[in-house]
Amino acid sequence: MPTKVPRPPYEGSADPVQHLQWANEDTLKNIADLEEYPNSFGMAFSRALSTAQLHCCYDPSANKSETWEAWVAAMQVGSALFASATAPEGTTVECMIAHKKRTIPACGVKHFVDAGTWLEAFWLAVICRDQARMTQLCNVPIELLRASGAVFEEYIYHWVDALQTYWLERPGLGEKLVAAFDGTDPDTLRFIDREMMLKVLYPPLNLFYRFISQDPVKFNEALVQAVQLHKEYWTADEERESLTGDVALAPLAIACLAYDAGRPIEVESEYLPENLLDRSWLGEFET
Repeated sequence: MPTKVPRPPYEGSADPVQHLQWANEDTLKNIADLEEYPNSFGMAFSRALSTAQLHCCYDPSANKSETWEAWVAAMQVGSALFASATAPEGTTVECMIAHKKRTIPACGVKHFVDAGTWLEAFWLAVICRDQARMTQLCNVPIELLRASGAVFEEYIYHWVDALQTYWLERPGLGEKLVAAFDGTDPDTLRFIDREMMLKVLYPPLNLFYRFISQDPVKFNEALVQAVQLHKEYWTADEERESLTGDVALAPLAIACLAYDAGRPIEVESEYLPENLLDRSWLGEFET
């Protein structure tokens, strides 16, 4: 029997339809602005991802097509961000975002072209099963992410390297994953606190290791733990209760990899929206 990890009820707005309409319109405005202001990519991506998560607050299983559209739009913005960042200066990139092909100028390396943003963009591409965008993202040089100037623990660059190595089937995956694990030691952290590392950032590494180890029992144990720790962290106090924690983005993406590999998923949770996990909406429209 699947282990259930329930998410606390979302209180939300008294008028969910209006709330979602406002969020969708705001997101579309941010997306439209990219054709003239590519330096606003960071804000546009943040808004698109928040809107996708908001849809899952009102639609926990992602049962509505509007929810799928919001997740695809967030994925498209994240991938377009890195397409723009890696394009030669003075050129443009053609990107499909929110059902429309858009011509966006190259933005170059900016503060938002960082490893944390890359992980979010990659997880979204995995969840939406967009292999072309996964490949595009995995060809983004790690040096480019470092050049953003964003401050991260060193482990994150090994983590990105390991994921790129896995997807592109390059040699050295084991060594890179070990380097990422070594960098998560709570006693060596410089920029983030122990709780964030232990409950939010470390569990996806462990889950991915269990995935590539091809042990379904250990994988599901790690998935239960990852979702439970995610819940513990994001519900610890009111200050943390935000859209950021309403979907367990990294555990969901890795569970999608396992599902697509034919592994049993023995966890049920609103943190892992069912119809995103089992790719029910895949092929609904051009992405």
